[in-house]
Amino acid sequence: MRRFTHFAALDWSGARGERQRGIALALASAAAAPALVRPGHIWSRAEVLAWLEGVADAGEDMLIGFDFSAAFAFADREAYFPEWTDSPADIPALWALVERLAQGDPHYEAGAFLAHPDARRHFRHGGGDVGDLFLPGAGRLRIVEQYQRATKQAASVSNFNLVGAAQVGKASLAGMRLLHRLSGRIPLWPLDPVPACGPLLVEIYTSLAARAAGLPPGRSKIRDGATLDTALTALGSPPAGFRGPVSDHASDALLTAAWLRAIASDAAPWSPQPLTEALAKTEGWTFGIV
Repeated sequence: MRRFTHFAALDWSGARGERQRGIALALASAAAAPALVRPGHIWSRAEVLAWLEGVADAGEDMLIGFDFSAAFAFADREAYFPEWTDSPADIPALWALVERLAQGDPHYEAGAFLAHPDARRHFRHGGGDVGDLFLPGAGRLRIVEQYQRATKQAASVSNFNLVGAAQVGKASLAGMRLLHRLSGRIPLWPLDPVPACGPLLVEIYTSLAARAAGLPPGRSKIRDGATLDTALTALGSPPAGFRGPVSDHASDALLTAAWLRAIASDAAPWSPQPLTEALAKTEGWTFGIV
């Protein structure tokens, strides 16, 4: 497996507005403690994109994890959006469709995509508005999400669900607009081959890092510096040295950057048994689900 010199973790947000307190970016390099990029700064999604473009331009040997989904479920119905003639055939085409319909939305939001009459049929919206093609119950899940539930590695939520604190659909759609712009500039595993050098993107769940650090399921959010340092130590990382309260967004990013550094040289995360070429092209995979 190729080696990286830097490991970044992006805690993301799909909320409306230019700047998001829910965005945090952390970097772990060599054996040093992970550190926040621009600590105290309230990021915009455009600034995150610019930072990633800078990494691409510099050719940094960096593994970059983002905590949104790169695609929707496809394998269960052989389509992202059954009954929609414009339903894309693969991940890049999905990103392009989201961008085409949402291009007028500011700050990489995706409200116009969700308002499209064919798209909205597939989602659970707020206020009791449920599309007629939203799968009753939890909603449609990707193969990686079904697998992680079955193996109890993580508890996933359908990206077609837009309701509740755990929903990730809006964040994923906003993220797809960034991935569309980064396509051809930074490869995404497993859609793209792992390059011999330069940066690489992977999808992550920050809860995987928390579990690896010994936090119990359902209690993965860290909000104080002492607990964060204990978790970092469990991952073989130097402590971050925060005193007192820490936002859970910052702690998620810091802990996950250290976790990526700890597992990136292992073979298992790069070759999960259920992953196929077809899934790599249509649904992707979450790094660390094995």
